[in-house]
Amino acid sequence: MSKKTITLSRRRFLQAGAVLGGAYLLPGMINSVWAAGSDKPEQSTVKVGFIPLTDCASVVMASVKGFDKKYGISIVPSKEASWAAVRDKMVSGELDAAHVLYGLVYGLEMGIAGKQQSMANLMTLNNNGQAISLSMDLTKQGVTDAQSLKKLVASKEPGSFTFAHTFPTGTHAMWLYYWLAQAGINPFTDVRTVVVPPPQMVMNMRIGNMQGFCVGEPWNQRAISDGIGFTAATSQSIWPDHPEKILGTRSAWVEQNPNTARALVAAILEASRWIDASDDNRRETANVLAGRAYLNTKADFLTGRMLGQYDNGIGKKWQDDHAMHFFRDGEVTFPWLSDGMWFLTQHRRWGLLDHDPDYLAVARRINRIDIYQQAASAVGNISVPTSQMRTSTLMDGSTWNGSDPAAYAASFAIKR
Repeated sequence: MSKKTITLSRRRFLQAGAVLGGAYLLPGMINSVWAAGSDKPEQSTVKVGFIPLTDCASVVMASVKGFDKKYGISIVPSKEASWAAVRDKMVSGELDAAHVLYGLVYGLEMGIAGKQQSMANLMTLNNNGQAISLSMDLTKQGVTDAQSLKKLVASKEPGSFTFAHTFPTGTHAMWLYYWLAQAGINPFTDVRTVVVPPPQMVMNMRIGNMQGFCVGEPWNQRAISDGIGFTAATSQSIWPDHPEKILGTRSAWVEQNPNTARALVAAILEASRWIDASDDNRRETANVLAGRAYLNTKADFLTGRMLGQYDNGIGKKWQDDHAMHFFRDGEVTFPWLSDGMWFLTQHRRWGLLDHDPDYLAVARRINRIDIYQQAASAVGNISVPTSQMRTSTLMDGSTWNGSDPAAYAASFAIKR
C-alpha cells in the first residue's frame, strides 16, 4: 500500500462531509481502513449491468484497470441485451447496479417505466455523445436536417415515417422528441416512434423498419460506416454538456450496502478521471471496449467520436467542443439535482406523467449526493460543487436551471 497521502483544504473537507471522519480524507489509506473497520464494503463482488455503448466506458475500465480493487471490491460488468432487461434485472436484484439511462431510473421511481420502485442515482457516467441518425434514403428526397425533414413529413400522411429510440422514458426518447418538436414535428401525431435496443438499430434501419433513430455511440458512426445513415444532429447540439447515462441502482441496495455503494462510485470516479486524462487513454479505452466481451465491434467505430472528431456522413467534418466526457474535474460525474428534474419536466411535457410531481423532492430522493461526496473524498482531488443545481441553455434558446419546473414543462408549444 502506498504511504503517500493527499491533503484536502478545509473548504473541500466541509464540502465533502465532515461526518466521514479523517480517514476518508486519506486516499492512500483507504484499503487499510476498509479492511480493518466497519467501513469495509458489505459485498466483495459487485455485478454491474451495461449495454454495449461507448458510454459504458468508465464501468468497464474501473474493472479492467483495477480501480475497483483499490477500494476493496471486484466489479463484474454484465453485458445486457436491452434497457428493458437492465430494468428487470436491476429491480429483481440480479444486478447490483447498472450503467443506465437517466430517464429509466426516474421513470421507475415514478411508476411510468414499469412497476414503481424506489431508485438511486449514485453518479453521472457521461455527458454528451449520442446522436440522431437518418436514413441515406431520405437524402434522395432532399432531407439533410430537421427543417428539411419537417417539409417531407408535412407532405405525407401522418405516421408515414418511423423513428426509433431505446426506451420510453429514456434519454434517447427525450432527445428525439425535443429535436423533432423544435422543427415543428409532433413525435406522437406526425410520425411513428418505436423502441429498438441499441445494438439492433443499424440492422433495423438497413432493412427499412425505420427512417431514423436516436441512440448512443458507436451505432451512429456504424450507420455512416455501413453507408446506410448520416448524423442529422448530435445530442450535444440539443443540450451542450447534457447528462446521459448514470450509475443506477435500487434505493434498498444502497441502504443495505452503503460502504459498497461508496466503493463502487469511488472506483468508477477513478476510471472516469483516467479516461479523460489524455487522448491516449481514450484510444486505449476504445480498443478495450471494441472487444468481444463488450461492444464486439471495430475500435475505429469508437475512437474518432471519443476524440471529438465528427463526420456526419454527408460532407461535414468538425472537432466537437462538446464531445463525450466522463469527468471534467467532477463536473460530469456530480449528480446534479437539476439534471434529474429536467427529465421529469419532459416526462410531464409528453404526457408520461399526468400531473406535476414535487420535482425537487423526487430529485433529492433519487440522486444520492451524500454517497457521491463520500466517494469523492475517498478518491481525493475531486471538486464537489457548492450548489446542487446548474444552469444550461438548450437548442431553442431556453434556459433550464430547475427554478420553476412546472412552468418550464408547460411552456412548450408542442406537447402531449
